[in-house]
Amino acid sequence: MKPSFAISLIISTYNQPQVLAKMFAGVRRQTQAPAEILISDDGSGEPTRELVKQFSQNSPVPVRHIWHPDDGFRKTIILNQTVAAATGDYLIFTDADCVPHRRFIADHAALAERNFWVQGRRCFVREECVPQFEAGRTPVWQWMLTGKISGAAKGIRWPVAIIRRDTKQRGIIGCNMAFWRDDLVAVNGFDEAYTGWGVGEDSDVGTRVYHLGRQRKFVYGRAITFHLNHPMAPRGHHAASLARLNETIRTGKVRCELGLDRHL
Repeated sequence: MKPSFAISLIISTYNQPQVLAKMFAGVRRQTQAPAEILISDDGSGEPTRELVKQFSQNSPVPVRHIWHPDDGFRKTIILNQTVAAATGDYLIFTDADCVPHRRFIADHAALAERNFWVQGRRCFVREECVPQFEAGRTPVWQWMLTGKISGAAKGIRWPVAIIRRDTKQRGIIGCNMAFWRDDLVAVNGFDEAYTGWGVGEDSDVGTRVYHLGRQRKFVYGRAITFHLNHPMAPRGHHAASLARLNETIRTGKVRCELGLDRHL
C-alpha cells in the first residue's frame, strides 16, 4: 500500500561508477518506488555524471544529481545540500556501494513512524566477489552458505521483523538510515564541522535526533542492503571526529552550528 507521505531516496557517492551501477540495478527492482531519487555526490568525475544521466532517463521517478567540486571529504556538506533539495517528507539514506533488497523502500515505508528514526542493517559481499554480484541474479542463499556473503543474520528478510527501540550508539551507520525531514531540519542536519574521512558524522546526527526526543528503531530482517566490500580508506581524522562526537553526547546538543540552514 502506498504510504500517505512522500519518500526521498538519497544515495551518497564519490567516484564509484562500477558499484553505483550495481546499486542502480537494485533500485530498479524495488517493489515500491520512492517519490524521488537524489544522488548526493561529493565531487565525482564524468563517468559518474554519465551513469546518473543514463539512469535518470529510464527512471519512473525524478532523479536529481546534487554535486559539488571535489575538494577532499566534504560528505556532510553535500548531504546537507541534498536534504535541502529533497521534497519528500521522509528521507532514506544509503550509499553507492550498498545494493538494496528489492523490498528495501517498501520496508522502510512500513517502518516509518513519527517520533522515531530507523536504522537498518547490512550484510557484506566479499571484495573479490563484488564484480560477480548482480541484483536479482546472484543466488544470495548459496553465497551466504559458501561464505561469499558474510553477516547473513543481517541479510535475511525474516518472516517477522526484529525491532529494538533504543537510544544507543551501537550500530549507527549512514548507509542505511531514515529520518523524517522535519526532524533533520530541527537538528540542523549533518554537522559540517566533520571534515576528512574518519568516524562520527553519522553517529553525530543520530545522537542529536536522540536529543530531540526521538528514539531509534534498530531493525533486523527488514530494509536490507548488501554492502559491496572494498579497501578501507585511511581514517586520518579519527581522533578529532571521535572527540567531536563525544562532546555532542556529553552536552546533549540538539542543533549543530554548521549545518543544514546554510543551504535552505
